[in-house]
Amino acid sequence: MARKVIQVAVNGVTGRMGYRQHLVRSLLAIREQGGVRLSDGTDVYPEPILVGRSEERLRAIAAQHGLDRWTTRLDEVLADPEVDVYFDTQVTSAREASLMKAIEAGKHVYTEKPVAGSLAGALRLARAAQAAGITHGVVHDKLFLPGVIKLRRLVDSGFFGRVLSVRLEFGYWVFEGDGVPAQRPSWNYRAADGGGIVLDMFPHWQYVLTDLFGPVSALYARNVTHVPRRWDESGRPYEATADDAAYAVVEFASGAVAAVNSSWAVRVNRRELLELQVDGTDGSAVAGLRHCAIQHRVSTPMPVWNPDLPDPLDYQAQWTDVPDNMTFDNGFKAEWELFLRSAASGQPFAWDLTKGAEGVQLAELALRSSAEGRRIDVPPLDA
Repeated sequence: MARKVIQVAVNGVTGRMGYRQHLVRSLLAIREQGGVRLSDGTDVYPEPILVGRSEERLRAIAAQHGLDRWTTRLDEVLADPEVDVYFDTQVTSAREASLMKAIEAGKHVYTEKPVAGSLAGALRLARAAQAAGITHGVVHDKLFLPGVIKLRRLVDSGFFGRVLSVRLEFGYWVFEGDGVPAQRPSWNYRAADGGGIVLDMFPHWQYVLTDLFGPVSALYARNVTHVPRRWDESGRPYEATADDAAYAVVEFASGAVAAVNSSWAVRVNRRELLELQVDGTDGSAVAGLRHCAIQHRVSTPMPVWNPDLPDPLDYQAQWTDVPDNMTFDNGFKAEWELFLRSAASGQPFAWDLTKGAEGVQLAELALRSSAEGRRIDVPPLDA
């Protein structure tokens, strides 16, 4: 069987997401299975090149996984004609400039979100990639979560009837770092470094919500910094200048409305860290990362409000879990396989940099809505 090796420069591999999800659970897992197969029978085999700022950590990762190439010099990698793909999972503030260099070098590009710190920057990247004729893509991993896949099947089957409303709840308590070490990097809470929950998570919510329920037409948002003082990885205190929570009302062109709550200052009392409740005329569903529970119109109970007596209904027991009747692969790996196929054959990728710009647009409008204290229309993106 023919094999086509694709050299993939992975920038930011020393970070938790870059290492665990993109290197180990995606690229190395794809190598272990023998690559991904194209329609002509060719196996596409990714060969990672590790890129980052810490020579010591890069060397250790390369030795642990038997990889030959690593470097702290991005320009050197981009100048190598044998490098096919550039992938970026750096801090947000460093991403736009590196992606533009890769595009100008003629590399296919794949990137984490947000693709840039501003809509103008995201559009510059999208237009440059289109002009270069390369394959370009953005990580939309949450579309490949088992819970979201089940929810998509329900939408496509017409289970909900007319969708009325959506409630998205996301978040958990991120420790301040003084007593218990913080479980997120400190740059996430500094605006100058591209931190903030709006810029981090609203690009995710944009593609999840529009994929499931159609275009967003307007939103009102309020972003806040609930915890103003935190401690960094060295134990030094610093002032948090980026938002750690955001509360939004999102309107869809269909007339449906979503309440979207995102917070790193909330304690979890739900089945999973992310939950989406969808209510429609014919049925409802609550989906998380993996589970999805449903209640149809014909099995909906009839509660009666009476605060003077204990409620006899066990509401959660009246929902039914959608079964795992298919095999779910790692979401990051599943999308990497699709991107590698597109890049190897020179085809456009479904979730390209223009889609990434739409996510930045929603985040930027949410920040503007909060700053101005008003509802804002979401216009079609002129890419």
